[in-house]
Amino acid sequence: MAGRLSADAVVVGGGPNGLVAAIALADAGWEVLLLEANDTVGGAVRTAEVTAPGFRTDLFSAFYPLAAASPVIRDLHLEAHGLRWEHAPRVVTHVFPDGSATTMERDAEATAAHLESQAAGDGEAWLAMLEQWSRLRDPLLDALFSPFPPVRAGLSLGRQLGSRGLLDFARLAVLPARRLGEEQFAGPGPRALITGNAMHSDLPPDAAGSGLFGWLLTMLGQDVGFPVPSGGAQSLADALRSRFEAAGGTVRTGARVASVDVRGGRAVGVRLTDGERVAARRAVLADVDAPSLFTQLVGTEHLPASYVDALARFQWDHPTLKVNWAVDGPVPWRSPEAVGAGTVHLGVDDNGFVDHSAAMSTGRVSTAPFVLLGQMTTADPSRSPAGTESVWAYSHLSHSLAHDDEALAASTEAMRRVMEEAAPGVRDMVLAEHVQRPGDIEAANSNLVGGAINSGTAHLHQQLVFRPATGLGRPETPVAGLFLASASAHPGGGVHGACGWNAARAALGSEKAVRRRLARTAWSRLLG
Repeated sequence: MAGRLSADAVVVGGGPNGLVAAIALADAGWEVLLLEANDTVGGAVRTAEVTAPGFRTDLFSAFYPLAAASPVIRDLHLEAHGLRWEHAPRVVTHVFPDGSATTMERDAEATAAHLESQAAGDGEAWLAMLEQWSRLRDPLLDALFSPFPPVRAGLSLGRQLGSRGLLDFARLAVLPARRLGEEQFAGPGPRALITGNAMHSDLPPDAAGSGLFGWLLTMLGQDVGFPVPSGGAQSLADALRSRFEAAGGTVRTGARVASVDVRGGRAVGVRLTDGERVAARRAVLADVDAPSLFTQLVGTEHLPASYVDALARFQWDHPTLKVNWAVDGPVPWRSPEAVGAGTVHLGVDDNGFVDHSAAMSTGRVSTAPFVLLGQMTTADPSRSPAGTESVWAYSHLSHSLAHDDEALAASTEAMRRVMEEAAPGVRDMVLAEHVQRPGDIEAANSNLVGGAINSGTAHLHQQLVFRPATGLGRPETPVAGLFLASASAHPGGGVHGACGWNAARAALGSEKAVRRRLARTAWSRLLG
């Protein structure tokens, strides 16, 4: 590759969005070069042995309901490139501080029966919510994963809902998760499932829009489960790379881009940190967080002042603190419902969600944090030696604490304590521990600035036409030929590939528009 200096398209960043964008362009017949700074592709979809030999740990993302449901990922047929999904016996369980628990079984009727046993009427309410999801699923996912505005998918969704249903759904879209749970269910269990899933993002339970996020992820869990790639998250990234290379694309790893070359207001290539330049004949697509792309790689001198001002208001999602364990045996849960669950939420009750969010908002260490935990060997037996468990847990914290060693140590110990209270004796079973602080997460993936894993907040003020900055909510940028293909673009975080797919579609559409303009100009000259 050392002598290659040009391609039709240069894709910067080999995360899932960058890989999907590269595949779409290669499928369209473009010559595509993908440049990845790390030694392996995957971005936040990577696996390594960081605790003990034989224990495989997903370093960032781990469970993939959005990927399993995404029409973008589905249509790539990654099973032909080695991807195989695995499922835990149970999807997700919420363990309350008193040891009681609520679980989502893989079978909806079994989930409903469990919820009904805890509060009369909740089983029926669960199935009614699932029926609503089943009706809206396809047009809704098409609308979410399409460039904004999603005209065709939006019309299809509107026809499915009808005028009254559209108003009801618009209300759901802005409803806080806490309120949604209170309106729909009598018992605390399903409320905790919705709120806990909402807090996979940085949305607090009382925030507008958190209800939609919690509802979406909860219904996806009941629909497609929380699957994991067999062998580790890296298997998904490797399958995407294989699919791209099979389409004729080229990957260079260990190639960090220092800047985007802009001439005459157009992106014409990139320069690497070693000084090498690669020309892009048609487009540059960047799977890079928006602030880094525009302020570091492009330079604000190439941007309108209004866009620079809007980017200055960009808000990151909360930093992540993650602890990985190699455990010498099954986790000794107090709650039988947690046995067999791939994902476990623990540490808080209904009010505890609010207390934890308040600590993040006010810069305090949460003494009773909300913890998301993955039992990876339960979901995929290949993740650790037989009879053991590869476990990780993470929690979010305030930006002001991201580099405070004392606060990070206290937060880590609080997570250990929550784990021990839910599973007495588990500390004595830990063979090895590996802690990923926010700074470690950013060092491993420069897009995860400050340990923020979703490339920007999911709050409504930075979604749709406000993502990444006030504008059209599309992958086109103020620099011609440069397209934003990262989760900083609509529809945001999560491994679904839509940000990359939308960027590729925009690049292809821009090429067609240029050809049409040139054709019109040629005809005008010929006739004039």
